[in-house]
Amino acid sequence: MNKRVNGPAAFAGSSVRLPPSRTEDRNPLSVSIDRMPTMELLRLINAEDRSVPAAVAVVLPALAAAVDLAVQALSGGHRVHYVGAGTSGRIAVLDAAELIPTFGIEAGRVVAHLAGGTHALTNPSEDAEDDEDAGTALAGQVAAGDLVVGLTASGRTPYVRAALTMARRAGAGTVLISANPASPLAPLADVHVAPDTGPEVITGSTRMKAGTAQKLVLNAFSTATMVRLGRTYSNLMTDMQASNDKLRSRQLRILAEATGADVTTSRAALAEAGGDAKLAVVMLLAGTSAARARQALTEAHGHAHRALSRLEVLVVDEEVAGGGE
Repeated sequence: MNKRVNGPAAFAGSSVRLPPSRTEDRNPLSVSIDRMPTMELLRLINAEDRSVPAAVAVVLPALAAAVDLAVQALSGGHRVHYVGAGTSGRIAVLDAAELIPTFGIEAGRVVAHLAGGTHALTNPSEDAEDDEDAGTALAGQVAAGDLVVGLTASGRTPYVRAALTMARRAGAGTVLISANPASPLAPLADVHVAPDTGPEVITGSTRMKAGTAQKLVLNAFSTATMVRLGRTYSNLMTDMQASNDKLRSRQLRILAEATGADVTTSRAALAEAGGDAKLAVVMLLAGTSAARARQALTEAHGHAHRALSRLEVLVVDEEVAGGGE
Protein backbone atom coordinates (compact mmCIF):
# COMPACT_ATOMS: atom_id res chain seq x y z
CA MET A 1 0.00 0.00 0.00
CA ASN A 2 1.38 3.39 -0.99
CA LYS A 3 1.83 5.88 1.81
CA ARG A 4 0.53 9.38 1.15
CA VAL A 5 2.91 12.13 2.28
CA ASN A 6 1.52 15.56 3.20
CA GLY A 7 3.43 18.76 4.04
CA PRO A 8 6.99 19.88 3.23
CA ALA A 9 8.33 16.32 3.01
CA ALA A 10 6.13 15.71 -0.01
CA PHE A 11 8.39 17.98 -2.08
CA ALA A 12 11.71 17.10 -0.51
CA GLY A 13 12.93 15.27 -3.60
CA SER A 14 11.49 17.68 -6.14
CA SER A 15 13.77 18.57 -9.04
CA VAL A 16 11.86 21.77 -9.80
CA ARG A 17 14.23 24.74 -10.20
CA LEU A 18 12.83 28.26 -10.29
CA PRO A 19 14.63 31.61 -10.62
CA PRO A 20 15.85 32.75 -7.20
CA SER A 21 13.58 35.14 -5.32
CA ARG A 22 13.67 35.71 -1.59
CA THR A 23 10.00 36.66 -1.68
CA GLU A 24 9.09 33.09 -2.68
CA ASP A 25 11.17 31.31 0.00
CA ARG A 26 9.35 29.55 2.84
CA ASN A 27 9.65 31.14 6.27
CA PRO A 28 10.74 28.48 8.81
CA LEU A 29 9.20 30.50 11.64
CA SER A 30 5.68 30.23 10.25
CA VAL A 31 5.41 26.64 9.01
CA SER A 32 2.93 25.88 11.82
CA ILE A 33 1.02 29.14 11.47
CA ASP A 34 -2.22 27.35 10.65
CA ARG A 35 -2.14 25.71 14.08
CA MET A 36 -1.23 28.76 16.16
CA PRO A 37 -3.68 30.48 18.51
CA THR A 38 -4.65 33.98 17.40
CA MET A 39 -2.36 35.90 19.77
CA GLU A 40 0.69 33.83 18.89
CA LEU A 41 -0.06 34.23 15.18
CA LEU A 42 -0.32 38.01 15.52
CA ARG A 43 2.89 38.22 17.55
CA LEU A 44 4.70 36.33 14.78
CA ILE A 45 3.39 38.68 12.08
CA ASN A 46 4.30 41.70 14.20
CA ALA A 47 7.81 40.39 14.87
CA GLU A 48 8.38 39.84 11.15
CA ASP A 49 7.02 43.29 10.34
CA ARG A 50 9.52 44.88 12.73
CA SER A 51 12.36 43.61 10.54
CA VAL A 52 11.25 45.73 7.58
CA PRO A 53 12.57 49.18 8.64
CA ALA A 54 15.98 47.63 9.33
CA ALA A 55 16.03 46.12 5.84
CA VAL A 56 15.16 49.54 4.36
CA ALA A 57 17.92 51.21 6.40
CA VAL A 58 20.52 48.99 4.71
CA VAL A 59 19.62 50.33 1.25
CA LEU A 60 19.52 54.05 2.10
CA PRO A 61 22.64 54.83 -0.01
CA ALA A 62 20.91 53.42 -3.10
CA LEU A 63 17.71 55.25 -2.18
CA ALA A 64 19.65 58.51 -1.89
CA ALA A 65 21.00 57.99 -5.41
CA ALA A 66 17.44 57.41 -6.65
CA VAL A 67 16.24 60.61 -4.97
CA ASP A 68 19.03 62.58 -6.65
CA LEU A 69 17.94 61.23 -10.05
CA ALA A 70 14.34 62.28 -9.35
CA VAL A 71 15.39 65.78 -8.25
CA GLN A 72 17.47 66.13 -11.41
CA ALA A 73 14.56 65.05 -13.61
CA LEU A 74 11.88 67.21 -11.98
CA SER A 75 14.07 70.31 -11.59
CA GLY A 76 14.88 70.00 -15.30
CA GLY A 77 11.20 70.14 -16.24
CA HIS A 78 10.89 66.39 -16.83
CA ARG A 79 8.65 63.78 -15.20
CA VAL A 80 8.89 60.82 -12.85
CA HIS A 81 6.97 57.68 -13.79
CA TYR A 82 6.12 54.89 -11.36
CA VAL A 83 5.53 51.55 -13.08
CA GLY A 84 4.22 48.52 -11.22
CA ALA A 85 1.71 45.68 -10.97
CA GLY A 86 -0.44 44.34 -8.15
CA THR A 87 0.40 45.58 -4.65
CA SER A 88 3.49 47.44 -5.85
CA GLY A 89 1.53 49.30 -8.50
CA ARG A 90 -1.30 50.18 -6.13
CA ILE A 91 1.17 51.60 -3.60
CA ALA A 92 2.70 53.65 -6.42
CA VAL A 93 -0.72 55.05 -7.40
CA LEU A 94 -1.36 56.07 -3.78
CA ASP A 95 2.02 57.77 -3.45
CA ALA A 96 1.74 59.72 -6.69
CA ALA A 97 -1.81 60.89 -5.92
CA GLU A 98 -0.90 62.19 -2.46
CA LEU A 99 2.01 64.33 -3.68
CA ILE A 100 -0.36 66.80 -5.32
CA PRO A 101 -2.28 67.93 -2.20
CA THR A 102 0.65 67.46 0.19
CA PHE A 103 3.39 69.25 -1.73
CA GLY A 104 1.52 71.15 -4.44
CA ILE A 105 3.36 69.34 -7.22
CA GLU A 106 1.62 69.93 -10.52
CA ALA A 107 -0.61 67.12 -11.81
CA GLY A 108 1.20 64.98 -14.36
CA ARG A 109 4.72 65.58 -13.00
CA VAL A 110 4.79 62.33 -10.99
CA VAL A 111 2.69 59.69 -12.75
CA ALA A 112 1.82 56.14 -11.72
CA HIS A 113 1.25 53.45 -14.35
CA LEU A 114 -0.53 50.38 -12.97
CA ALA A 115 -0.61 47.14 -14.96
CA GLY A 116 -4.24 46.55 -15.86
CA GLY A 117 -5.17 50.23 -15.54
CA THR A 118 -7.68 51.71 -13.12
CA HIS A 119 -9.67 48.46 -13.09
CA ALA A 120 -6.74 46.82 -11.31
CA LEU A 121 -6.92 49.30 -8.43
CA THR A 122 -9.85 47.50 -6.85
CA ASN A 123 -9.98 44.20 -8.72
CA PRO A 124 -7.65 41.21 -9.00
CA SER A 125 -5.66 41.58 -12.23
CA GLU A 126 -2.80 39.16 -11.70
CA ASP A 127 -2.42 38.37 -15.40
CA ALA A 128 -1.74 42.06 -16.17
CA GLU A 129 1.77 41.81 -14.74
CA ASP A 130 2.72 39.51 -17.64
CA ASP A 131 1.64 42.05 -20.27
CA GLU A 132 4.96 43.16 -21.73
CA ASP A 133 3.24 44.92 -24.62
CA ALA A 134 1.53 47.27 -22.14
CA GLY A 135 4.88 48.06 -20.53
CA THR A 136 6.45 48.80 -23.90
CA ALA A 137 3.44 50.96 -24.88
CA LEU A 138 4.36 53.46 -22.17
CA ALA A 139 6.96 54.75 -24.64
CA GLY A 140 4.38 57.25 -25.82
CA GLN A 141 4.42 58.89 -22.38
CA VAL A 142 8.12 58.70 -21.49
CA ALA A 143 10.67 61.18 -22.85
CA ALA A 144 14.42 61.60 -22.62
CA GLY A 145 15.30 63.18 -19.29
CA ASP A 146 12.37 61.56 -17.46
CA LEU A 147 12.89 59.03 -14.67
CA VAL A 148 11.10 55.66 -14.73
CA VAL A 149 10.83 53.89 -11.38
CA GLY A 150 9.93 50.20 -11.71
CA LEU A 151 8.34 48.57 -8.67
CA THR A 152 8.24 44.80 -8.37
CA ALA A 153 8.54 42.88 -5.10
CA SER A 154 9.78 39.74 -6.84
CA GLY A 155 12.11 41.69 -9.12
CA ARG A 156 10.86 39.67 -12.11
CA THR A 157 7.59 41.26 -13.32
CA PRO A 158 7.48 41.23 -17.16
CA TYR A 159 5.40 44.46 -17.31
CA VAL A 160 8.10 46.29 -15.36
CA ARG A 161 10.89 44.66 -17.35
CA ALA A 162 9.38 45.91 -20.62
CA ALA A 163 8.86 49.42 -19.21
CA LEU A 164 12.46 49.69 -17.99
CA THR A 165 13.76 48.41 -21.33
CA MET A 166 11.66 50.97 -23.16
CA ALA A 167 12.81 53.75 -20.81
CA ARG A 168 16.46 52.98 -21.52
CA ARG A 169 15.81 53.22 -25.25
CA ALA A 170 13.99 56.54 -24.78
CA GLY A 171 16.92 58.08 -22.93
CA ALA A 172 15.16 58.18 -19.55
CA GLY A 173 16.80 57.38 -16.23
CA THR A 174 15.79 54.13 -14.56
CA VAL A 175 15.33 52.97 -10.96
CA LEU A 176 14.25 49.52 -9.80
CA ILE A 177 12.63 49.06 -6.38
CA SER A 178 12.31 45.41 -5.43
CA ALA A 179 12.61 43.03 -2.47
CA ASN A 180 14.98 40.79 -4.39
CA PRO A 181 18.69 41.76 -4.30
CA ALA A 182 19.27 39.13 -7.01
CA SER A 183 16.61 40.58 -9.33
CA PRO A 184 17.25 39.72 -13.00
CA LEU A 185 15.92 43.20 -13.86
CA ALA A 186 18.75 44.96 -11.99
CA PRO A 187 20.90 45.42 -15.16
CA LEU A 188 18.08 47.54 -16.62
CA ALA A 189 18.29 50.07 -13.76
CA ASP A 190 20.72 52.88 -13.08
CA VAL A 191 19.92 52.34 -9.39
CA HIS A 192 18.51 49.22 -7.72
CA VAL A 193 16.89 49.77 -4.31
CA ALA A 194 16.42 46.27 -2.90
CA PRO A 195 15.60 45.92 0.81
CA ASP A 196 15.97 42.21 1.61
CA THR A 197 12.81 41.57 3.62
CA GLY A 198 13.22 37.80 3.41
CA PRO A 199 10.52 35.14 3.29
CA GLU A 200 6.96 36.20 4.00
CA VAL A 201 4.91 34.79 6.89
CA ILE A 202 2.60 33.41 4.19
CA THR A 203 4.89 32.17 1.44
CA GLY A 204 4.88 34.49 -1.57
CA SER A 205 2.33 36.93 -0.08
CA THR A 206 4.30 40.04 -0.97
CA ARG A 207 1.52 42.38 0.13
CA MET A 208 3.02 41.79 3.59
CA LYS A 209 6.70 42.56 4.37
CA ALA A 210 7.74 43.29 0.80
CA GLY A 211 4.71 45.55 0.33
CA THR A 212 5.43 47.35 3.60
CA ALA A 213 9.04 47.88 2.48
CA GLN A 214 7.88 49.33 -0.83
CA LYS A 215 5.54 51.72 1.02
CA LEU A 216 8.39 52.84 3.29
CA VAL A 217 10.78 53.24 0.37
CA LEU A 218 8.31 55.26 -1.72
CA ASN A 219 7.33 57.43 1.27
CA ALA A 220 10.99 58.27 1.82
CA PHE A 221 11.77 58.60 -1.90
CA SER A 222 8.98 61.02 -2.73
CA THR A 223 9.18 63.02 0.51
CA ALA A 224 12.93 63.50 0.22
CA THR A 225 12.51 64.49 -3.43
CA MET A 226 9.88 67.10 -2.61
CA VAL A 227 11.95 68.55 0.24
CA ARG A 228 15.03 68.76 -2.00
CA LEU A 229 12.90 70.62 -4.55
CA GLY A 230 11.98 73.25 -1.93
CA ARG A 231 8.41 72.10 -1.43
CA THR A 232 8.59 72.71 2.35
CA TYR A 233 9.88 75.39 4.69
CA SER A 234 11.65 73.58 7.53
CA ASN A 235 9.33 70.62 8.16
CA LEU A 236 6.18 72.58 7.34
CA MET A 237 3.94 71.84 4.32
CA THR A 238 3.99 75.34 2.89
CA ASP A 239 3.19 74.13 -0.64
CA MET A 240 0.15 72.02 0.22
CA GLN A 241 -3.18 72.64 -1.50
CA ALA A 242 -5.64 74.07 1.05
CA SER A 243 -8.84 72.66 -0.45
CA ASN A 244 -10.99 72.34 2.68
CA ASP A 245 -11.56 74.04 6.05
CA LYS A 246 -9.18 71.71 7.91
CA LEU A 247 -6.34 72.47 5.50
CA ARG A 248 -7.04 76.21 5.48
CA SER A 249 -6.77 76.15 9.29
CA ARG A 250 -3.54 74.18 8.94
CA GLN A 251 -2.14 76.91 6.69
CA LEU A 252 -2.69 79.47 9.44
CA ARG A 253 -0.97 77.20 11.96
CA ILE A 254 1.95 76.80 9.54
CA LEU A 255 2.33 80.57 9.27
CA ALA A 256 2.17 80.95 13.06
CA GLU A 257 4.77 78.17 13.56
CA ALA A 258 7.10 79.55 10.92
CA THR A 259 6.91 83.24 11.74
CA GLY A 260 5.43 83.69 15.22
CA ALA A 261 2.72 85.94 13.77
CA ASP A 262 -0.75 85.99 15.33
CA VAL A 263 -3.82 84.66 13.55
CA THR A 264 -4.98 88.07 12.31
CA THR A 265 -1.59 88.94 10.82
CA SER A 266 -1.22 85.47 9.32
CA ARG A 267 -4.65 85.61 7.72
CA ALA A 268 -3.95 89.03 6.21
CA ALA A 269 -0.58 87.91 4.82
CA LEU A 270 -2.13 84.77 3.38
CA ALA A 271 -4.81 86.83 1.67
CA GLU A 272 -2.20 89.19 0.22
CA ALA A 273 -0.24 86.15 -1.00
CA GLY A 274 -3.31 84.77 -2.78
CA GLY A 275 -3.44 81.72 -0.51
CA ASP A 276 0.21 80.80 -1.12
CA ALA A 277 1.50 79.88 2.35
CA LYS A 278 5.17 79.78 1.36
CA LEU A 279 4.94 83.22 -0.20
CA ALA A 280 3.26 84.47 2.99
CA VAL A 281 6.05 82.94 5.12
CA VAL A 282 8.70 84.79 3.13
CA MET A 283 6.70 88.04 3.27
CA LEU A 284 6.30 87.87 7.04
CA LEU A 285 9.86 86.77 7.84
CA ALA A 286 11.46 89.28 5.48
CA GLY A 287 8.98 92.05 6.19
CA THR A 288 8.47 92.64 2.51
CA SER A 289 5.71 92.85 -0.09
CA ALA A 290 4.15 89.95 -1.95
CA ALA A 291 5.70 91.10 -5.23
CA ARG A 292 9.20 91.28 -3.80
CA ALA A 293 8.86 87.94 -1.99
CA ARG A 294 7.53 86.29 -5.14
CA GLN A 295 10.48 87.56 -7.17
CA ALA A 296 12.93 86.25 -4.56
CA LEU A 297 11.23 82.84 -4.56
CA THR A 298 11.36 82.70 -8.35
CA GLU A 299 15.07 83.51 -8.34
CA ALA A 300 15.60 80.89 -5.61
CA HIS A 301 13.67 78.25 -7.62
CA GLY A 302 11.02 77.96 -4.92
CA HIS A 303 13.35 77.42 -1.94
CA ALA A 304 12.12 79.61 0.91
CA HIS A 305 15.41 79.69 2.87
CA ARG A 306 17.32 80.72 -0.26
CA ALA A 307 14.74 83.41 -1.01
CA LEU A 308 15.10 84.82 2.50
CA SER A 309 18.88 84.87 2.15
CA ARG A 310 18.59 86.78 -1.11
CA LEU A 311 16.27 89.32 0.48
CA GLU A 312 18.65 89.80 3.42
CA VAL A 313 21.52 90.50 1.02
CA LEU A 314 19.31 92.89 -0.94
CA VAL A 315 18.38 94.82 2.21
CA VAL A 316 22.04 95.12 3.23
CA ASP A 317 22.99 96.33 -0.25
CA GLU A 318 20.22 98.92 -0.17
CA GLU A 319 21.31 100.14 3.25
CA VAL A 320 24.91 100.45 2.09
CA ALA A 321 23.80 102.28 -1.04
CA GLY A 322 21.58 104.61 1.00
CA GLY A 323 24.40 105.41 3.42
CA GLY A 324 26.70 106.20 0.51
CA GLU A 325 24.36 108.88 -0.70
